[in-house]
Amino acid sequence: MKKILALTLVAAAVAGCSPTQQGAAVGAGTGAAIGAIASGSVEGALVGAAIGGVAGAVIGRVSENSNNCYYRDRYGRKYTAKCPANY
Repeated sequence: MKKILALTLVAAAVAGCSPTQQGAAVGAGTGAAIGAIASGSVEGALVGAAIGGVAGAVIGRVSENSNNCYYRDRYGRKYTAKCPANY
């Protein structure tokens, strides 16, 4: 019962986060689990959590702006704007 309550609280806390934060949390949890299983040590779990957290944050950040396109004006300056329909 305690595990279900703890899992519910974690899920509720993550639900209010941005996609970047959600990706980091999921990546860190998954990385920690894989690191612990692969190495059988706490250090492996910590390394897995760090790597998974960074990877999850990067993936979450990319998914935040998935409907934006990157353009360059005639002076070479970069800018972002909403993508055209059916792009």
